[in-house]
Amino acid sequence: MSILELKNVTKSFVDGINVLDNVSLAVEKGDFLSIEGASGSGKSTLLTIMGGIDMPTEGQVLLNGVDITEMKERELAILRRREIGFVFQFFNLAPYLTVKENILLPIILDGKKTSDYEDSVKEIMEKLGVLQYAKRLPSTISGGEQQRVAIARGMIFSPSILLLDEPTGNLDSKNSVAIMELLKEINEQTGTTIVQVTHSVENALYGNRRVLIKDGIVKNVKI
Repeated sequence: MSILELKNVTKSFVDGINVLDNVSLAVEKGDFLSIEGASGSGKSTLLTIMGGIDMPTEGQVLLNGVDITEMKERELAILRRREIGFVFQFFNLAPYLTVKENILLPIILDGKKTSDYEDSVKEIMEKLGVLQYAKRLPSTISGGEQQRVAIARGMIFSPSILLLDEPTGNLDSKNSVAIMELLKEINEQTGTTIVQVTHSVENALYGNRRVLIKDGIVKNVKI
């Protein structure tokens, strides 16, 4: 069974223009899927629908076999905290929380005891190379380090799938390569399923599968 499956997904504007047009796509366990496309192609909309942030106008989105388009907002909020890890281009870190507190934020929002996750957060920070910044604020560390913190936050719950929107779009070339190498390592060593959307061919090559989207339509799949 696929971890994530889109069936005939269409997303329309109020004027009837389709952002996504009858997209069907399956993500298998352990995939590192790269969704390539230019600005305005529909790739970011596709990602937000995959993650239950936005809903399609038509079609189904199945996560572990469950259609999330039929869920209520409260159910979706829980799903997004526990089953789906998100990493955004601009990091989206809380500026007045420390690195450690930012990583633990999904745990806090879920009403769980952070003390139960001490070992997990230390292990994740160590693996992603940010343990030494645990007590520092995001503004005091580099962009590349902030993105590592964002990835750690996305992984704290051991999600079924990690979704990344232009994960290196706000980084220089050196940090971009370092982040992509890190994601590849996470995928290969932990089996974490990853989906990234990107306009960068270099980043797309890190995936084991590549999907090209143009004008809301999946035009090609490169294996």
